[in-house]
Amino acid sequence: MGGGISAYKSLDLIRLLQRKGSSVKVILTKSGKKFVTSLSISSLSKNRVFEEIFDNKSKGKIDHISLSRWADLILVLPTTANFMSKLNRGSADDLASTVILASNKEVFLVPAMNVRMWIHKATQKNLDALIEYGYKFIGPENGEMACGEYGKGKMSSPRQILSFLDKFFKKRDLLKKKKISAIVTTGPTKEYLDPVRFISNESSGKQGYEIALELSRLGIKTTLISGPTKLTYTNDIKVKKVTTGKDMLEAVKKKLPTDIAVCTAAVSDFKPAYINKNKIKKNSKMSEIKIEKNTDILSYLGKNNRFKPKLLVGFSAETEDLIKNSINKLQEKFCDIIVANDVSKKEIGFNSDFNEVTIIDKNGKTQKIKKNSKKIIASIIVKKIVDTFLSNEKSVN
Repeated sequence: MGGGISAYKSLDLIRLLQRKGSSVKVILTKSGKKFVTSLSISSLSKNRVFEEIFDNKSKGKIDHISLSRWADLILVLPTTANFMSKLNRGSADDLASTVILASNKEVFLVPAMNVRMWIHKATQKNLDALIEYGYKFIGPENGEMACGEYGKGKMSSPRQILSFLDKFFKKRDLLKKKKISAIVTTGPTKEYLDPVRFISNESSGKQGYEIALELSRLGIKTTLISGPTKLTYTNDIKVKKVTTGKDMLEAVKKKLPTDIAVCTAAVSDFKPAYINKNKIKKNSKMSEIKIEKNTDILSYLGKNNRFKPKLLVGFSAETEDLIKNSINKLQEKFCDIIVANDVSKKEIGFNSDFNEVTIIDKNGKTQKIKKNSKKIIASIIVKKIVDTFLSNEKSVN
């Protein structure tokens, strides 16, 4: 709980959460103590209030780890401009910031500040960075401030926050209850000509990895099948590493049947007809290197009547006629959704932290997502995937 006049609203939120059957543990910052007391919080939450990083009451427990693992989610309110700045810097100078930094759960920030503070370039820069880090925001709202001014920066009401959290848990619990499985392919493949040379591309695997993480966070059992990348994978998802397109197809086959398949991998379209055992010399005739079409994993999944996923998502990396070529691919490969991205632009797409895509579904609906971090792009794509999957399930039932 941060330091701001809106801190008193947290008491109402604790009461509402208790009525919903939620268990609440509160970390009270030094500045938060200026507005609410530990006694009022403990009386409402029915739990001890945590205040210091090093506390004799912890009885040997490491509070910043145990609290972050205990919670289903972390809610920061009010989230002040100062606290946003701290999180952007990655500071861990008190219990609250240390718990957040150590957490493996969703963190929701509930901003509350003067309108001028909210629209300040520094705050907006922190906002963009925190969204990219994966923090979720509830509010702020437009309204009258404690200082008498009016504008955006007012903290969302306890009931608005409760409604937001209620929808979040219902959707997550619904997905967990359905026990949905997903495969995500990502990265490039390497198709070797000889022991030292290969055909490949600039795919970094970042977009697929972010999509897999987002699916996993929502309670979907996700396996990431990754070609050779420089990414460092966390333990949040199961990862199967492969090298060639053939390897990737075999790994996909082993995970079938699956509910959702998202093919983001940039599998090399062509491969050598055979691999030379020895390094090909410069004086070799080029005609000796024969090329053939590579495995088409997306087509295999789309045309597989026995094991076709309930929802098939493809990626279309194009340099011209982006939408036309992507729609053709969607239809030819029997996809439910295709994500089109222009890889001719150096600042987005392959080997970049940013992307700009258009989501197209089989009904012809399009959704253009302007340049943004691949983490944000992934969250929007996954929302479309989940909404479509649940809609399809509902129509079948």
